Amino acid sequence: MYTLYHHGSSVCAAKVRFAMAEKGLAWDGKYLDILAGDQFDPAYLKLNPKGVVPTLVHDNTVIPDSTVICEYLDMVEPSTSLHPTDPWLHAQVRYWSKAIDEDLHPACGALTFVVSHRHTIARLGKEKLAAFLSATPDMSVTSDWKAKKRMFVESGFEAPGASEALKLYDNYLKKMEAALQGHDWLVGDRFTIADIAMTPYVNRLAMMSLLGMWTNGRLPHVEQWFERIQKRPHFKPQLLDWIPEQLTADMRDNGALSWPEVAKILDIQN
Repeated sequence: MYTLYHHGSSVCAAKVRFAMAEKGLAWDGKYLDILAGDQFDPAYLKLNPKGVVPTLVHDNTVIPDSTVICEYLDMVEPSTSLHPTDPWLHAQVRYWSKAIDEDLHPACGALTFVVSHRHTIARLGKEKLAAFLSATPDMSVTSDWKAKKRMFVESGFEAPGASEALKLYDNYLKKMEAALQGHDWLVGDRFTIADIAMTPYVNRLAMMSLLGMWTNGRLPHVEQWFERIQKRPHFKPQLLDWIPEQLTADMRDNGALSWPEVAKILDIQN
């Protein structure tokens, strides 16, 4: 029995849901509202001390961290492995996973709060917002995420590191563009965990009305890749349908308001 603690807007949870669907695995869900602070409940912190989602419980085994979960699932369910068996291709997949964990994920957290989530959690009210920010563990997305999240919420694009996070994100889109030259997928000639892992991060930009980072001829191979991804039968159920309607609207509308600032920072003319 697989039990997944997750949230609709979490890119990491979306990655695991997408991977499990592509592998044909059934699972029982425990939904946590991470914008209301459910992940800071003491009972959940015993499962995941970082206070983030997802966490997978397989029978009595607890596995946090989306990358580790996906690797674990491919080991216990090898017949549907999403990792290539060829050592070199497997290494290329791992490069993408490593880059996402070390660079892109923190940048995504920063950009999401700067562009949208800071406006959503502001509706909690002054006292609940302060409690939300204080409840973040010192060691979470990064070793200094608690302090950084507060700055992103309070200062938006004026926060130290906000523009740099956006530029880092854009750099990874450009790396995707290079990898997709002459290929449909990021590694080799087949859909792999590299594509699954990148999907939530590109989709996050799309949901925040930031498609201009690759459309209008800017990154045509990324645009075509995302179109192929969106046609996969598990994309909508696992990436879109779990997100509450209000949060979807928040990300779309807040992102549209932020686009001029994003375009200015990246020097995009359209």
